[in-house]
Amino acid sequence: MLYWALLFLIVAVVAGVFGFGGIASASAGIAQILFVIFLVLFIVALVARAVRGRTP
Repeated sequence: MLYWALLFLIVAVVAGVFGFGGIASASAGIAQILFVIFLVLFIVALVARAVRGRTP
C-alpha cells in the first residue's frame, strides 16, 4: 500500500510539473489517503503484536 501511495505522489509531482492541475491534485489526494490508511494499519499491527507479547 505504501508503494501505491508513493506511485500516486510521483504521478502528482509529474502532473504538476507539466501543468495538469486537476490530475495533480487528484493524485496527491489519493496518495495522502493511501498513506494515512497505511499508517493506521501499521499502528494496528504494532499494537496487535505487542498484545500478543512478541517483541519486534
